[in-house]
Amino acid sequence: MIEINNLTKYSVDKKNFSTVAKIVLKGENRVTETLSLAFVGKAEIKKLNKKFRGKDKPTDVLSFELKDSAEKGYLGEIIICPDVVKENAKKYKVTVKSEMIKVFVHGILHLCGYDHPDYVEDPRQNRDEKTEKEAEEMENLQNKYLSKVK
Repeated sequence: MIEINNLTKYSVDKKNFSTVAKIVLKGENRVTETLSLAFVGKAEIKKLNKKFRGKDKPTDVLSFELKDSAEKGYLGEIIICPDVVKENAKKYKVTVKSEMIKVFVHGILHLCGYDHPDYVEDPRQNRDEKTEKEAEEMENLQNKYLSKVK
């Protein structure tokens, strides 16, 4: 169901992440699928963010969906940077645990095929009705799953 790789000093509650993954995957009818979760430092996530998204800065979470994976049942990989999550938790005045779960749920939804525009990062981005609906749908799902894990 979930493989966890921790390359940081962050203390990972594997049982909690496993429970969250089960809730979201069950809700998305993906219970037979496995995902990988990795925790990395700021330098590593910055490098990945630049390479795959063209953004030369650290981010909290990246998701890599494997649509054409030769290995059936493998959904993809989520990469989280605990340092950025901690900064965001402070900024949004929430606990690190709740922010960590939020970005994890967000990452799983991306692996399940949901998407949203990067409005926050680029407010000039073209907004149309379809992308607005996709963003709203993803946010509603995220909130639904977060309410089930709190």
